[in-house]
Amino acid sequence: MQDQEDLRARRNTLGRGSSDLAKGRFERLEMVYEQEDARQVKTEVFRDASRSVLSRNDSPDLGMGVSVNPYRGCEHGCIYCYARPTHEYLGYSAGLDFESKLFVKEDAPEQLRKALMAKSWQPQTIMFSGITDCYQPIERKLELTRRCLQVLAEFRNPVVIITKNHLVTRDIDILKEMTAFSGAQVVLSITTLDRELARHLEPRASTPANRLKAIRELREAGISVSVNMAPIIPGLTDNEIPALLKAAADAGALRAHYVMLRLPYGVKDLFANWLEEHYPLRAKKVLSHIRDVRGGKLYNAEFGERMTGSGVYAKHIAALFERYKREYGFNSPYPRLTTEHFRRPTAQMRLFD
Repeated sequence: MQDQEDLRARRNTLGRGSSDLAKGRFERLEMVYEQEDARQVKTEVFRDASRSVLSRNDSPDLGMGVSVNPYRGCEHGCIYCYARPTHEYLGYSAGLDFESKLFVKEDAPEQLRKALMAKSWQPQTIMFSGITDCYQPIERKLELTRRCLQVLAEFRNPVVIITKNHLVTRDIDILKEMTAFSGAQVVLSITTLDRELARHLEPRASTPANRLKAIRELREAGISVSVNMAPIIPGLTDNEIPALLKAAADAGALRAHYVMLRLPYGVKDLFANWLEEHYPLRAKKVLSHIRDVRGGKLYNAEFGERMTGSGVYAKHIAALFERYKREYGFNSPYPRLTTEHFRRPTAQMRLFD
């Protein structure tokens, strides 16, 4: 018992979601930190030299076809993050590297402007962000997301933002401007109301209370806001559905959705290790429930099932979620985001900025 307590104390000092480097799918060598070394890992920032800021997706179960991701890697450190394996394409670990080695698209606003000015651009809603959180802590200093939003406001191109960070409220001025031409919607992801659980699950994301505060502040500014219980972790957070939806409704959220826990590639092992470290007495039960909703496996990537799961337990979660959506009045239609106001600014127009 004392050894487990010591391990948790060391992990809490680390302040990261993962303490594992977890050898990548494409790597032959694996690096292992001694625990004392892992505690000293600091965030490193590298330049991302990608030539395009727009990512296109044709997945049938995602609502947006184009997204902007100013950052690769995410300091929020959410242990369950399905995007962790993307770092393996860069030669880094899906574990600790993903949350401590960040790649920054320094010229994202300029690239976005260039893309929207191109005659080939067909105006459409752009999502921030499809992979990592565009309001992770480094955004406070670099302001890449804010500057990209300023570009979208200038072009009057609509945007949907998904984030776990209260920092989104910093940009209420731009979002309010975009709302005037039906051009903005924000989705706050909330996994749990339990601050202690959130501290372990999502160590550098905003607290649940601050995310609810962000919903309230955005709604008071007249901006359309939804809540996304993402992810629901079977056996760990699904019992919070009623309370979480009530809290979100009280804060002013207009719509509610959820995503079932997704554990692709090495995230399965990272999450299982995390359970053993933080909730050893519940680990077996949680993993069993995850298999219940994934056809006996820890993950099923099939379109149509990967977001909601399948089987009796998944149907129970869906029914519970729908019941409390109705009870707390989450019946507002989605705002009509429109591209009819899109414009390409001229040099003369920019003289009056």
